[in-house]
Amino acid sequence: MRWTYHQLVAEEMGEPDGVVMFDETGFVKKGTDSVGVARQYCGPLGKVENCQVGVFAGYASRKGYALVDKRLFLPETWFVDAYAGRRTKCQVPPELTWQSKPQLAAAMLEALTYEGLLPFKYIVADCLYGNSPTFLDAVDACVGRTALVAVPSETRCWLQCPQTEAKSYMYKGAARAKRVVVAPDSAPSTVATVAASLPASRWYRRKVSEGTKGPIAYGFARQRVTLCKEGLPDRTVWLVIKRTLGAEPSYAFAISNAPASTPLSTLVWLSGLRWAVEQCFEEGKTELGMAHYEVRKYAGWHHHMLLTMLAHFFLWHLKLRLGKKSPGSHRLTAADGLSRGLAPASVYHSRGAGTHRVGATPQSPGVSSASGATTRGQRRLGIEVVSPT
Repeated sequence: MRWTYHQLVAEEMGEPDGVVMFDETGFVKKGTDSVGVARQYCGPLGKVENCQVGVFAGYASRKGYALVDKRLFLPETWFVDAYAGRRTKCQVPPELTWQSKPQLAAAMLEALTYEGLLPFKYIVADCLYGNSPTFLDAVDACVGRTALVAVPSETRCWLQCPQTEAKSYMYKGAARAKRVVVAPDSAPSTVATVAASLPASRWYRRKVSEGTKGPIAYGFARQRVTLCKEGLPDRTVWLVIKRTLGAEPSYAFAISNAPASTPLSTLVWLSGLRWAVEQCFEEGKTELGMAHYEVRKYAGWHHHMLLTMLAHFFLWHLKLRLGKKSPGSHRLTAADGLSRGLAPASVYHSRGAGTHRVGATPQSPGVSSASGATTRGQRRLGIEVVSPT
């Protein structure tokens, strides 16, 4: 069924410069009998609550957006011996082992790439995934694709890749060797420190959307850095920094594997694409009963989510085929059409308050259910250069 569904999405929405997005959402539950339920962070509530959590892959292009894959996250407690009876009752596959949310996302990305049905050029995700070596490795395996994933403010990096050397030492009578950074004073800095050290000439102001009170703009900067992993240099990436305007700005950080020649406008465009997967969640829960179910078994949860995804896609099918089109407000603008088309507002989503979240989350006009109700939203305008800050 998934293979057939992906064929339909590819035929209706597929474009070479499509975008694959990863995010998770929670489903509040009162009892303890449903598969995967536990007290854990629930994104819609912004706090720890008794809930289930699903990790989803979304797809977006200039033709529309849809959810294309899903995985139910099972907390580690569900794999202890005390939960064996509950796993059996909920028909959890016996071969299933615990996987983190980034590992689930990486598995979906690998499956989409191997399947080859959905054409895409870009990958976006929030800082839960940007902080995961497993997910970043899966991104690197997607040769020819450009990713922009958010990272926490405490992520460490070097402006220049430090030299390393092998150092021998003795441990319990055995000779061992490990790699160390040659210059001990070459300590990595946090991305927050890098942002604070950038001169004003490195920052550029971009208008990313039109809000109810006027244009919404942010400051953007970028810097080539080498990430630090366990004290050693790792991959070299673009560090993309976004900040609010004003005397006391708040910051959001992301890294990208884009080539060194990539223009800033492309990275700015990528920073605003995650609204589509968040809009899928809102429309699915508001209009299509995505969170309204009483199934308790592992397969039942996945069946319900697939039916919701199919219903959401069917509404897009009707919207496109019957000509119920607003002037481009539900589409993504291509990276090379920023100055003349419609583009999504820039949204950095994070868990709770802090330096990872910048600005409010604007909503898209979206799709309508059979009742005629339309999800709330704002119209997105093209990203344009205003002036350096």
